[in-house]
Amino acid sequence: MFSVIYSDEFLDHKTGSYHPEKPERLQAIVNALKEAAFAPKLIWRSPTSVLENTSVMQFLLKAHSPAYINKVQKIAATGGGYLDGDTPVSPRSYDVALLAVSAWLDGIDAVLSAANPAFVLSRPPGHHAETDAGMGFCLFSNAAIAAFYALEQPGVDRVAILDWDVHHGNGTQAIVELHPQIAYCSVHQYPCYPGTGRATEKGFHNNVLNLPVPPGSDIGVYQPLLEKKVVPFLTEFQPDLLIVSAGYDGNAEDPLASINLQPNDYGLFTDACLGITRKILFGLEGGYEFDSLSQSVVATIERCLV
Repeated sequence: MFSVIYSDEFLDHKTGSYHPEKPERLQAIVNALKEAAFAPKLIWRSPTSVLENTSVMQFLLKAHSPAYINKVQKIAATGGGYLDGDTPVSPRSYDVALLAVSAWLDGIDAVLSAANPAFVLSRPPGHHAETDAGMGFCLFSNAAIAAFYALEQPGVDRVAILDWDVHHGNGTQAIVELHPQIAYCSVHQYPCYPGTGRATEKGFHNNVLNLPVPPGSDIGVYQPLLEKKVVPFLTEFQPDLLIVSAGYDGNAEDPLASINLQPNDYGLFTDACLGITRKILFGLEGGYEFDSLSQSVVATIERCLV
């Protein structure tokens, strides 16, 4: 059995009709998962209410400043607005973003209790959100927050984050690279938004590995990087748990980048992760073409069930 943490409340973060990060992304994935051959093996879990999950604010404050958190809350409470030109906040966005954090924390609990992977199907995404600023569609840094939470759980001394979104997770890296118990690895298109993620960035404890790839790259470029760079780096770190910032905007059909992956390629990515540990939390980041996005999530979960 495989846990999927999801709530229809994640659809209440409204971004506007023409924004690529829209509620329909989740609806496409949910529909695809319910139609998949393995659907009977899925356990759909609702995230813990933020009012009941006291860990949400505790660990949110490990990643973000009180001033920034208050800013997001105020924009939502006054009818909505923008954190930057790409990052809208609607009246329910603050509450939904907190619920997304709760879902990622629940995901950590699910992975550790079962010693098997789980998937958090939430929005808004998080890997561009920095300590004091939201950007790139992202409000709160879900993966970094989940890593801090995981380190407080019994038996977890080291956490690795693999970010396979087509864009570099500048927020995640900036937040975790100071912490020797967290490793961060990103494979991303370069040059591309947000312009960070150079290979020369190693972190403060040699705990960062950035692998920029040029536009037009396909699995023929990615697979050697996985085998020769990603897996050795993560294996050497010996994580007690792996968090995957699972963005699917590297697909050839995706409108926001220029990488030529196919949905089944994410099954190969997943196999590589499972070779390191079965304690993996996958959490949704990008992916904006509904069919390739949903089929990529199907490929990811399918490999976990083999």
